Amino acid sequence: MAAPARVFAFRDARWAPDPVLEPGAAVRSPQPAPLVIDNGSFQTRAGWACPDPAVPAEPLLRFRSLAARSRGARGGAGAETQVGNDLGSPEPLRWLLRSPFDRNVPVQLELQELLLDHGCVDHPIVLTEAVCNPLYSRQMMSELLFECYQVPKVSYGVDSLYSFYHNRRQNWPCSGLVISSGYQCTHILPVLEGRLDAKNCKRINLGGCQAAVYLQRLLQLKYPGHFAAITLSRMEEILHEHSYVAQDYIEELQKWRCPDYYENNVHKMQLPFSNKLLGSTVASEEKQEKKQQQLRRLQELNARRREEKLQLDQERLDRLLYVQELLEDGQMDQFHKALVELNMDSAEELQSYINKLSLSVEQTKQKILQSEVNIEVDVVDSKPETPDLDPLGSEQSLEDVESINEFEPLFAEEQPEVEKPVAAVQPVFNLAEYHQLFLGTERIRAPEIVFQPSLIGEDQAGIAETMQYVLERYSKEQQAILVQNVFLTGGNTMYPGLKARIQKELLEMRPFQSSFQVSLASSPVLDAWYGARDWAVEYMNREEGWISRKDYEEKGGEYLKEHCASNVYVPIRLPKQAPRAAEAPSRASGTGNPSEQP
Repeated sequence: MAAPARVFAFRDARWAPDPVLEPGAAVRSPQPAPLVIDNGSFQTRAGWACPDPAVPAEPLLRFRSLAARSRGARGGAGAETQVGNDLGSPEPLRWLLRSPFDRNVPVQLELQELLLDHGCVDHPIVLTEAVCNPLYSRQMMSELLFECYQVPKVSYGVDSLYSFYHNRRQNWPCSGLVISSGYQCTHILPVLEGRLDAKNCKRINLGGCQAAVYLQRLLQLKYPGHFAAITLSRMEEILHEHSYVAQDYIEELQKWRCPDYYENNVHKMQLPFSNKLLGSTVASEEKQEKKQQQLRRLQELNARRREEKLQLDQERLDRLLYVQELLEDGQMDQFHKALVELNMDSAEELQSYINKLSLSVEQTKQKILQSEVNIEVDVVDSKPETPDLDPLGSEQSLEDVESINEFEPLFAEEQPEVEKPVAAVQPVFNLAEYHQLFLGTERIRAPEIVFQPSLIGEDQAGIAETMQYVLERYSKEQQAILVQNVFLTGGNTMYPGLKARIQKELLEMRPFQSSFQVSLASSPVLDAWYGARDWAVEYMNREEGWISRKDYEEKGGEYLKEHCASNVYVPIRLPKQAPRAAEAPSRASGTGNPSEQP
């Protein structure tokens, strides 16, 4: 029995512009509430960390970390900058889109300022940053926050560690192995006793962005006729709603070779199309009637234009004749003034223009009369003609008719065939099915790149190999502690089957009969913001983890106060130069007075 057709339409959702939100009284008194900003490379989320139940405990702003600056029209307004949800849809502006991130590190601070303008105020700020964030990036971010927005204090933390902090299942501090896969990168983070072990962190430069680009290339090669319709936005929609991670990739590919399995599991994505793409299927009489209508419209349009031209030429001719009458009446002053207005030099030039206009007016009148005659002739000729009846046909005898019928087979090939009515043209294929994308093995090939980067030509290790490499850097006792809390977070971990795949990989690399535990974040996308909010509410009145303006001015923008979800601060150590004052006596003692030498 055939499975029901699984046809899905692309939503192509447009982003609604964000509302303008003013800070309420609850976040301003008795003290300013911290503003939590999850500064992700895919999406920025901002909201208040306030214990007051009147303030929503969820991000109030969620927008893509993109900006587009148009050049503006000529002679019109200047360049216009659109940020986040104000873009509406990214595809028409794809070539103008800019992101402040290189991988997951903000490097374009001008664009970062545009994103912060969207939701930053002069309140304490809790901001997420990348794992092992470069000091220069943090320095520029601190300078932007303290100098441009005049924030009183700021705290930096790692998004995946905030998510780990929010989903802690036992008393804090706890240990675990955090696997964070986002839009640009995937990280393996070992956490021992509640603190990040930065020396053994590993990064894989693959995430949801590379999976979307890989899926786009696969489908564009498969359907070259729909090259322009296969956009990155639609590929992201397919990844979010139709892809999954195979527990055994090779075995899953073998299943897809079975026709029954393919028919039962293939997803058909319907592209938008129009029935007008096919040629008209009307009969020949209707086509002829449409041609006649178009011809009549063109004739009416030409007649209208001739009448307008005749009217203009007649007005100009009357004007020139009036000037000529001034010459004949002897009014020379008015005549010369009129010639200047007409941009003419002499009476001969005036007479030449009068002759040309008179000829043009006569020709136009003749064309109008001729067109009216042609229309009347067409109307008369369009009447159906009645065929003449043969007066002798009624006098033919029955014998003559029978003799003619005997010779009909001899002349059958020479008789012209009667024209048959043209039937309506039927399409030879289903237009809707032609505009469908069949998703078979593509559903598992795109998410597989984080386990096998060689599929897209990347010379990197996958999640399983990197996870094993990190575990082998610890003792067996520490390994047993880490695998008891393997935590998955990030938007790229929401594929169905990813948790089972990680469990299978751990089962293969761990010793026989050893135990391990894999858990998925309750909300892999938003738990980083929720964890940052939990930390901000708990440490709101403490100094731990907060960088004040005084710390910024004394210790520099790269300074970081560590806390349970932060990076490890490694200050800049410049090599000390030897003092030149100590070198001067040694040079003097070595040189001596030349007169004292023998």
